[in-house]
Amino acid sequence: MKNKILVIDVGGSNVKLMISRVARKKFKSGRKLTPRAMVQQIKRLVADWEFDAISVGFPAPVRNGKIVTEPKHLGSGWVTFNFQKALGKPVRIINDAAMQALGSYHGRRMLFLGLGTGLGSALVWDSYVLSLELGELPYRNGSIIEDYLGKAGQTRLGKKVWQRDVQRALVQLKKSLIADYVVLGGGNAKELNEIPKGIELGHNRNAFLGGVRLWQIDSRTRRPKWQIL
Repeated sequence: MKNKILVIDVGGSNVKLMISRVARKKFKSGRKLTPRAMVQQIKRLVADWEFDAISVGFPAPVRNGKIVTEPKHLGSGWVTFNFQKALGKPVRIINDAAMQALGSYHGRRMLFLGLGTGLGSALVWDSYVLSLELGELPYRNGSIIEDYLGKAGQTRLGKKVWQRDVQRALVQLKKSLIADYVVLGGGNAKELNEIPKGIELGHNRNAFLGGVRLWQIDSRTRRPKWQIL
């Protein structure tokens, strides 16, 4: 019997809970959200859902299934928090952009960029998923690129200038990472009025598929199908 997976997509604005592509719930996150407060909300909202395991997409660097730095846009206490103990189910944690990238992948070499509160990024090819931190790249005026392409940049620059910056960055990042195509996710992807060639719009629902794929097993080796780098 296949395991049923609860997918938790933690963002800087909302936490989304998915048990299928259509069964979804969410609640607000923000800079005051702690892991303990999040777990309390999750338990209340999924009390009537049945599931065997949990995938968590988290907006910070994750290595070997563990959060390695505190997130920029949430409260504190995440690095040392034991999700499996708190939620009472097997848990796998991955960077949130990498989870949506995994669900968006359809072959060859794909770069995923998430235009949301910040700038999420991941590269997927064959059976490999590599989380990136492209939002930390130096940009103009001593800032980083996330300050221009993220939500704060959109508000500060205005929609027209923000769109121009995003479109230029998409072309350059695709070329720099030798990607066959780029998938755009995140809440602000739909704000673009023009999509450059080789770029396609993803959908936030792909985070659910990514969370499910995280638990896939290769039928030949009986090992996880996807290697999270």
